[in-house]
Amino acid sequence: MPDEAAAPRRGRRLSPRTLGAKLVLILTGVGLMGAIALTGFLFLVITPSFNQLEQGAVTGHVDRTHAVLGEFATKVEQTVRDYGDWNDSYEYMAHQTKAFEEDSFSTLAMVNLGVNGMAYVGNDRKIVIARWIDLDTQADIAPLRERLTQAIGGIDLARTLKKGESSASFYLRLGDQLAAVGVAQVRRSDGTGDPRGYVVMARTIGSEQLSTLLQLKSRIDLSNPLADVTVTRHDRTIDIAVPIRGPDNRPVATADYSVARDLSLLGTRMLGLAVVGSVVLLALVLWVLRLVISRMVIRPLHRVEKHMGVVRQSGGLGLLTEEPRRDEIGSLVTSFNSMLRQLKDLREQLEVQSFTLGRSESAVAVMHNVRNALNPISTVLSQGLATPPVLDQAMLDRAFGELLRDDVPLVRRQKLVAFAAAATQAIGEEREERRRQMEIGREALHNVLEIIGKQQEAAHERPQLESCDISELVARNATIARYSGECSIGVSFPSRPHWALANRIILSQVIGNLFSNAAEAIAAAGRGTGTITVSVHELGDRVELVIRDDGEGFDPESAPTLFQRGFSTREHKSGGLGLHWCANSMVAMEGSLQLLSEGKGTGARAVLTLKAAPAAAEELAA
Repeated sequence: MPDEAAAPRRGRRLSPRTLGAKLVLILTGVGLMGAIALTGFLFLVITPSFNQLEQGAVTGHVDRTHAVLGEFATKVEQTVRDYGDWNDSYEYMAHQTKAFEEDSFSTLAMVNLGVNGMAYVGNDRKIVIARWIDLDTQADIAPLRERLTQAIGGIDLARTLKKGESSASFYLRLGDQLAAVGVAQVRRSDGTGDPRGYVVMARTIGSEQLSTLLQLKSRIDLSNPLADVTVTRHDRTIDIAVPIRGPDNRPVATADYSVARDLSLLGTRMLGLAVVGSVVLLALVLWVLRLVISRMVIRPLHRVEKHMGVVRQSGGLGLLTEEPRRDEIGSLVTSFNSMLRQLKDLREQLEVQSFTLGRSESAVAVMHNVRNALNPISTVLSQGLATPPVLDQAMLDRAFGELLRDDVPLVRRQKLVAFAAAATQAIGEEREERRRQMEIGREALHNVLEIIGKQQEAAHERPQLESCDISELVARNATIARYSGECSIGVSFPSRPHWALANRIILSQVIGNLFSNAAEAIAAAGRGTGTITVSVHELGDRVELVIRDDGEGFDPESAPTLFQRGFSTREHKSGGLGLHWCANSMVAMEGSLQLLSEGKGTGARAVLTLKAAPAAAEELAA
C-alpha cells in the first residue's frame, strides 16, 4: 500500500516538469524552425546576389578575353590592310620584282611590322611569295613557312572577308603554335582597281603573351579546343576556358585560366555571420521565454495539479487558495473553484434524488420514442388523405358506356379501349402505392408496440444483449425515415450484414431517433431535399455505425452539452430527451454515442460504437 500511494505522488511531481519539458521542446522546435527559416531566407537573399555578382565577374572575364584576342588580331588586320591598299603591292601582284621583295619583304620590314609570317596569294590561291621569321632571332623558319602556305592554300580567303569589307582577321593553328592572321585584298592605295590577290600576315601568340595581355596567369591549349565557353567552379577558384575560333568559326585553340572566388567566399562569410548571430539571438530569446513560462505558467499549474491530487485522494471539495491574478491562470483558478462548488452542490442533489425521479425520466423518454415512431404513421395517413384520385370515375363510366354502343366508329373504339386500359393500370398503381404506404405504417406501428411492450422489462433491469444485424435495423428505420418529415430525403446504407451485441428493440429505437434528428436537421437547412448516408466499420472486437446527414449541423463547442437532459439545438423545440435517452441506452448496451460536426451548415454525423458479436461468422454463414 505505501508503494502504491507513493507512485501517484511521484507522478504528480513529474507532471509539471513534463509539461515544462514539452513547452521547452516546443520552444526549441520553434527556435530551430525559426533558425532554419532565417537561414533559408538569408541564403535565398545573400547567396543569389553574390552568385549573380560572381557570374557577372565571370562574364566580364570572358568578354575581356574575347576583347584581348580580338584586339590582338585586329592589330594584325590593320597592319595587313596597309599592305593591301598600296600601289606597290598592286603593281607587285601584276609583275613580281626582286626590288619589292628585298625592300618590303625584308627581315627588317617584318620586324618593324611586328609579324612573324607574311605571304602574297593570287586569286587562284597560288602562293606568290611567303616568309616566316622568328622576331627574337630574326632567323627564317622554313617549317612554319611551309605550314603557313599549306594552311593558306586550304582556306577560301574570299569567304573570310565580310560583305563589303576588304580585310579580315582570324586565328590559325600552325603546328604547336597559335597565330593571329590578317587578310587583305591587294588594291590601289585609293582602294580602286580589281583586287589582284591577297596579302596575308601572321603573328604568333603564346601563353606568356596572353597572360600579359589578360594580366593573369593563362594558358593556350591547342590539344583539345572547346566549342563553347566552359566555367568550372571549385571551392576557392573558378576555371574558365574560352574557345579561340578560326576562319570557319570552328575552335582552333582554348584560352584557359583560373580566377579566385572572392565574391562567393565573401557571401559565404556574410551568410555564416548572419546565421550565427541570428541563432545566438534566438537562443537568448528562448532562454528568457523558458524562465518566464516556468515562473508564470508551470509553477501555478503545479499548484493547481497538486490541489486536484488532494481532492482526488481525500474526496474533500475544499477550495484552492491562490494569490489573486487577472490573467488566464487567475481565471483558471476561479473556474476551478467554481467547478468545486458546483460539484459539491451536485453531490448534495444526487444524494437527495429519489427512485421516482428516475422512473419519471424513463417514462418521458419512452413517450418521446413512441412519439417519434408515430410520426411516420401520421405522415403516411396525411399523404394518403391528401392525394387526389388518379382518375375521375364518371369519365371512366362514360367511356365504358360508349364502348357498349354499336354505332361507335372503330377509331373511336380503339381510343376508348386504350383509355380504359391506361385507367385500369393507373388505378392498379395507385392501389399498390397505398398498399406500400400501409405496410410502412404497419411497420412503424409495430415499432410502437415493441417500445410499449418492452418498457416494463427495460425499466427494471439492464437490457439483454444478443447478436443483431445492424444493417437490417438501419434498412428498416431508413424506410420509415423517408416519411418522418416534409423534405425529400435520400438514404444510402450498406447491404451486407454487420453483426453486433445489442438489444435489438433499444438499438432500433436509438437508430430511429438519430434518423428523426437527421431529418429535422435537413428540414431546418431549408433546401427541401437532403441525404442521409450510413456506413458500418468493423474494428476488431468493436463495430462502428456512422450516420451522416447534410443538414444544418451545429457548433462543435456545443457537442458536450447535446446529451444533457432538456438541451436541443433548435429553438422551436423543447425537451431534448431523445439524445439524452439514446446516450444512456448505448451505455447500457456497453457501447457509446458521439455527435460530431464541423460547424453550422456543414452537416453532422452520429457515431455509435458496440461490441462485435462473437458468433458473427456463423450467423453470416447461416
